[in-house]
Amino acid sequence: MDVKQYMQSVGQRARAASRDMARAKTAAKNAALLNIAAAIESDQAALLAANAKDLAQGRLDGLDAALLDRLELNPERIAGMAEGLRQIAALPDPVGEISDLNYRPSGIQVGKMRVPLGVIGIIYESRPNVTADAAGLCLKSGNAAILRGGSEAVHSNQAIAAAIHSGLAEAGLPIDAVQVVETTDRAAVGELITMPEFVDVIVPRGGKGLIERIARDARVPVIKHLHGVCHVFIDGDADLDKAVAIAFNAKTHRYGVCNAMETLLVDSEVASIVLPPLAQKYAEKGVELRGCPRTREILPEARVATEADWDEEYLAPILAIRVVDGLDQALEHLHRHSSGHTESIVTEDYSKARRFLAEVDSSSVMVNASTRFADGFEYGLGAEIGISTDKIHVRGPVGLEGLTSQKYIVLGDGQIRV
Repeated sequence: MDVKQYMQSVGQRARAASRDMARAKTAAKNAALLNIAAAIESDQAALLAANAKDLAQGRLDGLDAALLDRLELNPERIAGMAEGLRQIAALPDPVGEISDLNYRPSGIQVGKMRVPLGVIGIIYESRPNVTADAAGLCLKSGNAAILRGGSEAVHSNQAIAAAIHSGLAEAGLPIDAVQVVETTDRAAVGELITMPEFVDVIVPRGGKGLIERIARDARVPVIKHLHGVCHVFIDGDADLDKAVAIAFNAKTHRYGVCNAMETLLVDSEVASIVLPPLAQKYAEKGVELRGCPRTREILPEARVATEADWDEEYLAPILAIRVVDGLDQALEHLHRHSSGHTESIVTEDYSKARRFLAEVDSSSVMVNASTRFADGFEYGLGAEIGISTDKIHVRGPVGLEGLTSQKYIVLGDGQIRV
């Protein structure tokens, strides 16, 4: 297969389909989503058989247990994919929404209309359920999608693609609105991210290395976050019961996710009170603690934290802890080490909470809540296609609105400019 020629063909078909999707009625998009959900459920046996091939190859290739778990489909996960599509169908359609419509002195009305981005390329690894999630979000927001999953999930992704195409055709929408790249040749990614004539935006989901490569080489705008070094700061005026519950949940609810806390900052005023009970709870979960010198005076069992620990996304039961002298020092640490994903302060002081919200430059900033809430579903978006730590176009969880843009519209009645 000539990869360049193949990807050019994929891009051309996606661009043509994007024009059909931009004018598709909400009812047709919702029908497609419900049809796909039904097809995924009815094709469960075929999906499980395809996934079994991927799992067998993954074991031969030496994939570790965590990757195999992400790769696996089972009846519960297949049901979850179908339910996710039904939830997207139930969400309001953002396309065509008009806002800020106002009369100008000339008599014209000026406003903004929400429109699809066009063609969205999504590059992801391991989890085949992303194929259904990404397709659903792109379809509901009126976009065409080019999906490039990892080679380890090629059979699973193609089986899900068959269900997607069946649902699109039944709803009278073009099957090229969702294309799952068939080749496992890595050169396909290089082509996808350098086709601005066919692709309007790239969304990478995967490890830091993959995302760095795409951000470096892409000729198409990229919506991304490189890594999630998330923080909780326990202020001297915190309710300590809240602080313990939040800091424990933020680290241990799930380890391998981008919104898990990786560094805990604790005000020196309360460090000797709050750290011992927290350390006991972390020990029960097998969490390894790495602390600054002041932390280790209170928790001598903690390992020595190096400078590299403050910038590390562990995605594992490991936590870095630093004792700081108040909010100013906590903010200074965040300015130096935050990845811009999610930070939380635990405090009962209103003024400190307002300062934290105003001065922390991250895509999600929280007061008295676990960082684990930084999620499209928890934010009421229904679903998300990823998290963005960029500052232009969209920031934070990317849902339907993040997959659209706005254009100015002008309504006149024969006005001319004089």
